[in-house]
Amino acid sequence: MKFSAALAIAALTGANAFVAPQTSRAATQLAMSDYRTSVRDNVDVGVGGPLSSGVGGRDLAEIWDNSSPVIVQGGSLRTWSFANPAIESVQVLLKTEGRPLDADVELWQGPDNTPHKMRVYVEDGALRTFNAVIGTPRGPNTVAIRNIGQLEFPLDAVVRPDRDDGLAANIASVAQRSETIQGGALRTYPFDPSVDSVAIILKTDGRPLNARIELLQGPNNNKQVVELYTEDGLDRPFFAIVETPGSGNVVRVVNTAPVEFPLYASVDAYRVGGDGDWADDGLMIGRAF
Repeated sequence: MKFSAALAIAALTGANAFVAPQTSRAATQLAMSDYRTSVRDNVDVGVGGPLSSGVGGRDLAEIWDNSSPVIVQGGSLRTWSFANPAIESVQVLLKTEGRPLDADVELWQGPDNTPHKMRVYVEDGALRTFNAVIGTPRGPNTVAIRNIGQLEFPLDAVVRPDRDDGLAANIASVAQRSETIQGGALRTYPFDPSVDSVAIILKTDGRPLNARIELLQGPNNNKQVVELYTEDGLDRPFFAIVETPGSGNVVRVVNTAPVEFPLYASVDAYRVGGDGDWADDGLMIGRAF
């Protein structure tokens, strides 16, 4: 009898040896989020996601409210000098009262040395302000803004240091995916109508950076154009926020340098609106004109 009981216990123990252990699947923070922003991924940008309130959250309107803009009349030049070598980047914001914006932005470092320059055109400087961060390592540095428009087209300018948690950090937290654009090539990035603004980062591996950034809305309809030059795209990368109100917005990045000078571009949605006023066909609904 005892022998039979021992056989039964041994049989049960052997059966349990072949049962796979049940392990609990603990959730980790490495799981990829389902919220994606770029229309290039063929996804529909949702409402109330992490970008709906501006990730990292220094809002452009807040910068304008907390700053004292300088009026640059048509045909005139204004400069901002930063003698402190600890200032490694500065914010450059330009806007108008609704008139076109046409300006040259340059970084001066020493006599006859211009390591960074831009030509900026915006069709409507109130609807689409110009917002960028340029690198200013190894000061002193001077930022010069020349309004090359006519006297009837003044602009407002804000130039101030960018902190570690400032505009560049917000852009970098959003535009994390990059792709290589060879010299002479271009890339286009269409965006959903619910995307209010786009974050752009351009850099190189230390070679000069020559590029043109265009905001298109319709066939060959340029709403904003930035022609950019940087003598060292690694030391002085370019950060920008392009506002994209309405529908049919496409950001086009052109590498205007020869084939020996590739660049790395990161373009992604920065702020996503949650009002849902734009229908899929691009018609404005739910608002009084």
